[in-house]
Amino acid sequence: MTGRFSAWRAVWLLLGGCYFLVPLVATAEFSLRAGGGRYDLSAYAFVLRDPRFLESFRLSLVLALETIAVALVLLLPTVYWVHLRLARLRPLVEFVSVLPFVVPPIVLVVGLLNLYRGAPELLVGSPHFLVTGYVILALPYVYRALDAGLRAIDVHTLTEAAQSLGAGWLTTMARVILPNLQGAVLSGAFLTLAIVMGEFTLANVMLFSTFSVYINYIGETQATPAAALTLASFAVTWVAMAGILVVGRQLGGRQAQIGGAR
Repeated sequence: MTGRFSAWRAVWLLLGGCYFLVPLVATAEFSLRAGGGRYDLSAYAFVLRDPRFLESFRLSLVLALETIAVALVLLLPTVYWVHLRLARLRPLVEFVSVLPFVVPPIVLVVGLLNLYRGAPELLVGSPHFLVTGYVILALPYVYRALDAGLRAIDVHTLTEAAQSLGAGWLTTMARVILPNLQGAVLSGAFLTLAIVMGEFTLANVMLFSTFSVYINYIGETQATPAAALTLASFAVTWVAMAGILVVGRQLGGRQAQIGGAR
C-alpha cells in the first residue's frame, strides 16, 4: 500500500515538474538559438549591451523599494492597531485589503489619473507616481503577511509589558513589535518586489518605461532576446520566492528558540 502510494506520488511529482519545467527549458533553448542550427549567448549579450535594459531594470528596482517602504509605513501601524484596539473592524479591513483583486489595473490607472487631474506635472509626470498604484496592488499581499505575523504573536501582552517598563508607542513598535515581525515584513517586501518588477498595465498606460514595458517592447521587435528577458524575469521572481523561504526558515527557528526560553 505504501509502495503504491509512493509510486503515485512520484508520478504526480513528475507530471508537476514537467508542467513547470518543460516551458522553461523550451524558452531557454529558444533563447540560445543563433540561426543555422547554431547556439550561443548572442541574445543575452544583446540584452546586456542595450542601455534601456539597465535603465528600465534600475527604475523598476527603485520603484519596488519605494513601494515597499510606503506600504510598510502605511500598513504596519494600521494592522498593529487593528489587532490591538480595533478588532471589531478587522472584517472591514480585510474586505478593503482584497479589493485590488477585483479591480482591474486598467480601472485603477484611470481612477488615479482622474483623481490627480490638475496635480503638478512634477508629481504626475514622474515615474515615481507609479508608486501610488503599486502600493494599492501590493496591499493584499503586504496586509496578509503582516496579519499572519501579528496573529502568531501575543500583541497585547508584548505591548502591555513594554509600556509597563516605560516604553512609548514608537519604542514599542520599533523595539518590540517589529523585531517579532521580521519574517512577515520580509515576506511582504519580497512579494511586493515580485509584483512591481512584473507589473505592466499601469506603467504602459502612463507611458513610463519600466522593466515589464521593456520586456514587452523587446518581445514585439526581437525574438530570442525576448526569450532571454523572459527567463530573467522568472529569475527575479524565483529569487524573491527563495528569499521568503530562506528568511522564513531562519526566523522561524530563531523564534522557536525564543519561545523555548520562555
